[in-house]
Amino acid sequence: MARAIWSGSISFGLVNIPVKLYSAVQRKTVRFHQLDSKDNTRIQQKRVNPASGEEVPYEQLVKGYEISPDRYVVIAPDELESLQPQKTRTIDIEAFVDLEQIDPIFYDHPYYLLPDKGAEKAYGLLLQAMKDANKVGVARVVIRSKENLVAIRPRDGILTMETLLFGDEVIPPDSFDELPEGKQAKASKKEVEMAKQLIGSLATDFDPDEYRDTYREAVLDMIERKAQGEEIVTQPQEEAPAQVPDLMAALEASIQGAKRQAKKPAKKARSTSSNGAKSKSRRKTPAKK
Repeated sequence: MARAIWSGSISFGLVNIPVKLYSAVQRKTVRFHQLDSKDNTRIQQKRVNPASGEEVPYEQLVKGYEISPDRYVVIAPDELESLQPQKTRTIDIEAFVDLEQIDPIFYDHPYYLLPDKGAEKAYGLLLQAMKDANKVGVARVVIRSKENLVAIRPRDGILTMETLLFGDEVIPPDSFDELPEGKQAKASKKEVEMAKQLIGSLATDFDPDEYRDTYREAVLDMIERKAQGEEIVTQPQEEAPAQVPDLMAALEASIQGAKRQAKKPAKKARSTSSNGAKSKSRRKTPAKK
């Protein structure tokens, strides 16, 4: 069962609603350890002073901000603590905005907000009011000594909270030199219509369960096979196909390919075990002596 990582209250106006915070995602990545290739012993990483070659104990470490090559401003822990935001247990909603006004590029990490004991009625009231008004609450909250800008919105009968990037953390598109400009970037009316037709042929409803991390599954499958003693033979990667020089020809070929793909019956997803690897229904390869 999931455990709450933070508890406090949602505050707006004079209303306070006790809530608990849960992470809404569970990252599924394949983690490796670094080993010595001679004997497969796990190596240790140490903090070493390159000038003396000696290991530096943790309590001797300080924080330094580099202002020029090899020049640092040293900041003491108590100096940083004096600047940290006040540790409160409230999610202070500062404004309510339309969901469409928040560009998805600002979303960072999702959480769930669930009512604490005795707060079910007030929680349900806020949930229903926000749903009826189609509004998102923009708030500030301090978690792990860091102030976060967050967006609170209703989803599937509960409140979610997504941390938001601050405005100066998002790189504006016009800061890139590679932006197309002039007549060279302008497409013809026919090309636009062909592109719209291609988009239409690929249009569907979004179902997150249809998309899988095929690379992670392949890595787990290879690990499973190697653990059973199977010898892995790597295949050379195929060369990327040459780019089609004619834009119209590429659009026409893509549309025809999308039509052929739409006529094929949908494939069933592969059965996977709880850790994401393929089920072990196949015959195991005996370990080599």
